[in-house]
Amino acid sequence: MTRRAKRPAARLLVTDPQGRLLLFRFTPDDRPPFWVTPGGAVDRGETFEQAARRELREETGLDLEPGPLVAVRDVTFVTLEGIPVDAEERFYAVPVAEARIDTAGHTDLEKAVMLSHRWWTPQELAAHDEAWYPVDLLDIWQELLAGTVPS
Repeated sequence: MTRRAKRPAARLLVTDPQGRLLLFRFTPDDRPPFWVTPGGAVDRGETFEQAARRELREETGLDLEPGPLVAVRDVTFVTLEGIPVDAEERFYAVPVAEARIDTAGHTDLEKAVMLSHRWWTPQELAAHDEAWYPVDLLDIWQELLAGTVPS
């Protein structure tokens, strides 16, 4: 049996004043396009919260403290680099004052596969035909909009 790499990750539920959620569209060569929240792997020596702030700054240009932890998910997948991982993903709420971001801080890999982003309403995302992750994103987001914190 092959052991999978451990990949702790900080994910961000960035919402604008209208409650719309920011997602990035990934277009890798080896699988169909999909949408995900900003965020990524925790670097060695970082806490989840430090990684959340760094990822927010790198992927959106926003230098803000991450908000509360609103969900934790354990998932398995294959990274864009082809590495099978067991990931602990912690999701932080990040409300922002306006729906404007700066993607200049993207890594080379992100520049190659994260070619677009969009602010979504729950209804728009539910009606969309491309995949998004996590699979229970709508549930987490609806609870966030309702003012309850998922566990």
